[in-house]
Amino acid sequence: MSEPVASVPAPLAVPRTDLTDGEWHRLHPATPLLRGGIFMVAIIGFIFANLRERLIDLFIGQENHGGDPIDEIYQRGATGWALLIIAGVLIVILVVFYLSWRTHTFRVNGEIVEVRSGLIFRSNRKARLDRVQGVNLARPLFPRLFGAARLEITVAGQDGNVQLAYLGSKLADDLRRDILHLASGLRQARQPADTPDVLAPTPGDDAAPAPLGDSAAPTIIGPPTAHSALGDFATARYNEFRAPDLDPEAAPPESVVRIPPGRLIGSVVLSGFTVFLLLAAIGLIVSVIAGSSGWVLVAVLPGLIGSVGYYFSRVTKTLRFSIAGTSDGVRIGFGLLSTSSQTLPPGRIHAIEVSQPILWRRFGWWQISINTASQASGRSSTTPTSSIILPVGSLADVAKVLELVLPGFETDTHRALVENGMLGGRRRDAGVADFYSNAPARAVWLRPFSWWRTGWAVSGNVALIRRGVLARDLILVPLARMQGVRISQGPVRRRLRLASADLLTVAGPVTASLRVIDVDEAVVLLKWMSTGAVRSALADTSHQWSRTEATPPTKGATE
Repeated sequence: MSEPVASVPAPLAVPRTDLTDGEWHRLHPATPLLRGGIFMVAIIGFIFANLRERLIDLFIGQENHGGDPIDEIYQRGATGWALLIIAGVLIVILVVFYLSWRTHTFRVNGEIVEVRSGLIFRSNRKARLDRVQGVNLARPLFPRLFGAARLEITVAGQDGNVQLAYLGSKLADDLRRDILHLASGLRQARQPADTPDVLAPTPGDDAAPAPLGDSAAPTIIGPPTAHSALGDFATARYNEFRAPDLDPEAAPPESVVRIPPGRLIGSVVLSGFTVFLLLAAIGLIVSVIAGSSGWVLVAVLPGLIGSVGYYFSRVTKTLRFSIAGTSDGVRIGFGLLSTSSQTLPPGRIHAIEVSQPILWRRFGWWQISINTASQASGRSSTTPTSSIILPVGSLADVAKVLELVLPGFETDTHRALVENGMLGGRRRDAGVADFYSNAPARAVWLRPFSWWRTGWAVSGNVALIRRGVLARDLILVPLARMQGVRISQGPVRRRLRLASADLLTVAGPVTASLRVIDVDEAVVLLKWMSTGAVRSALADTSHQWSRTEATPPTKGATE
């Protein structure tokens, strides 16, 4: 009989905010305005501007109205009534905004993040911390002017994400850290009741003052003047705009990958959208020369004009890209005017794809995409979780990013597997150890160009799939995250003694599939993947990455 093994309690972490105490808290006071109130005011103004003639006719009379409405109101002595109506409308808007802010509350404890909202139609959303797939922090341009940010907790499941929009920028950063600590298994150490109070830091101070003792006296600061308050606000916004996206306390100050602007612009230009755009432009020119009807010009020209905005958006959203490892996972930041950063805790990446479009091959550029459980959560996310963790990078950049997202996958053997998967193949590297189980020569009937680059391998707890010759792909699937294996065989493949294999993961842009594989190799693959997935899942502890492991039983503890 086995004796119970005492588990080691989770370590303590001092929270950086007071928002994880399980009590209900409110968002930034400007939240109703930032969540769309400014657009409502603009719409009301637009409607009033277009209907002011009818409104004047309604209140004054069409026979008495012949000039400018404002002049007419002034001449008839109705200025007071007009101002009273305007003041009433503004009061109603302010009351609605205030009630909306008062009824929008949230709370965070050791198990869930919960948000209540709604004035007439109430809404309640909860996110379990043990299902957190990532925490995203977005700073759109307009909220950044107010020093606000949007925090979104992405969880596994359909329509389950929880959004806190908006919080103070620094407060959102600290709350993200606290939520990740709770999700990692850390217990938070609350300040005892008899602990002396701490002076609140003044705006712009990064370090909090020391606790007050019996011999210490607080510094008396006079009321701030309007000039100093405005100067502090402007300085804080300036520092926030120029500060790096990564939190210096949570990640190394330097990203492991630097993307030069020239490479970024070149990757956007050398994309499939550009090829489509060139074909559309050629079709437009041909139709104009041939004297076709003008409907072609009307249909194509707006798209060509809109492509300028597409290119600008793609470049500005990817500028200042950064990726670095933190104690709570991989932190990815990007954006120039509107910035966004997401933290992917350990074990939340289900599949990785290293791809190279044919137009990038001349420059040796690669892109890395991932699958996460939160990408399958439907339309609940207004802060889309990016599936691209490396927009464009060199072979060395790919190696650095894979070391971050696959801890332990960094030996010489692993690097050789990755490099062979990206660049190798029997036809290119004849006589060189390939490490992959490749498709047989008879697969040429189904894959005439790429059969020699189609193969699979398993190293440690990671499965690798290599495919493609025009556009090269290397798929890496952590076995602990794999959800199943499917082997299928149609009549043509049965005739050629071939099969197709799929490693099943959560939905996303990455598909781990082999279209052609020897039927005997398919049986071996099924066995390796099934046993490896079970073994890796049993040994996986990444769901609570900071919790101390339980002490294993000593020899002789069983009888």
